[in-house]
Amino acid sequence: MFQAQVKQRDAFFDNAKYLAIVLVAVAHAWEPLKEDSRILEGVYHVVYAFHMPAFIIISGYFSRSFDMRPDRLKRLVTGVAVPYLIFETAYPLFKRVVADDPGQDISLLDPWYLTWFLVALFVWRLTTPLWNLVRWPLPLALGIAMLASVSPSIGEDLDLQRVLQFLPYFVLGLCMKPEHFQMVRRRSVRILAVPVFTAALAVGWWTVPRMGTGWFFHRDAAQQMGAPWWVGPVMVLALFGCSLLLTACFFAWVPGRQMWFTALGAGTLYGYLLHGFLVKAGDYRGWFEPDWLHRPFGQILVSALAAAAVTLLCTKPVRRAFRFAMEPKMAWAFRQDAAQGARERERAAEKAGEKAAAEATEKSLEKAPLG
Repeated sequence: MFQAQVKQRDAFFDNAKYLAIVLVAVAHAWEPLKEDSRILEGVYHVVYAFHMPAFIIISGYFSRSFDMRPDRLKRLVTGVAVPYLIFETAYPLFKRVVADDPGQDISLLDPWYLTWFLVALFVWRLTTPLWNLVRWPLPLALGIAMLASVSPSIGEDLDLQRVLQFLPYFVLGLCMKPEHFQMVRRRSVRILAVPVFTAALAVGWWTVPRMGTGWFFHRDAAQQMGAPWWVGPVMVLALFGCSLLLTACFFAWVPGRQMWFTALGAGTLYGYLLHGFLVKAGDYRGWFEPDWLHRPFGQILVSALAAAAVTLLCTKPVRRAFRFAMEPKMAWAFRQDAAQGARERERAAEKAGEKAAAEATEKSLEKAPLG
């Protein structure tokens, strides 16, 4: 029997996306609890130093082939822009109902909670052809991030501070090749990652009273953080270096083989956007207020529940239920691209030809005399 070879997804990247989104959800669940524990806030600093950079680097890596071809622009609209509009509306409405806050406004220009990433991804991906064109994309992106860190006049519209300050990680992903990921997955790097993370946790504990968590969010200029302007570029470079080191260690520990959670890596955007409703519901309803949750056992329990919840939100049943919001087809909204139609007919003809050839070969083998 002849079977068509199907291009397999790389388990490493699906594993990395799943583990990164678990860290995102767990860190969000820590926010109401960390003020009472210096250890937890130190771990929070460490996790925030690399979990979004890791996710953004992978996003950039898989955006390398993006161009202005109509079918790719269509996927950008249906898979990024439309979910932004839906969730940017849904989150404030959710607060109105659950928190009994009728004054909560809906603003498409002011990303709410988690939706900033969709704005950023839309902008970054649209500019991908430019980054693929320039000679030194990463230094240029770092320069833009440094300038943004001293520009409070940028304001809060579309969370452009985050778009610009996280830009270098996306551009780095665009510049990376498969061999770069292979380098950090070597056994020697996995071993070195142990003392690096140990030292990072110690530094994270030390920074708690000395460094605000706002620096890890990349959503404000230095002046808005109460620091001199020149601290902004210094912090951009320092955090970029620390984030890359910890991200490399994180990638080193990501398994490259098929795991029970590998298939969930395809649904991480679902988990990312949907878990925010659970975290915010807990915040609005006072679920995090009991004293016992602020002790070690309670913090561990909250972490486990957050990890389990985001895991569930990445599963196929949830993805099927929310596909209308996350991956709408919207064929009615787009004109038929003649070139795309021709490509689809050509691929269909090729598949039909391959199938016919395989069937003919199989029949000839059946008729051939046994040796």
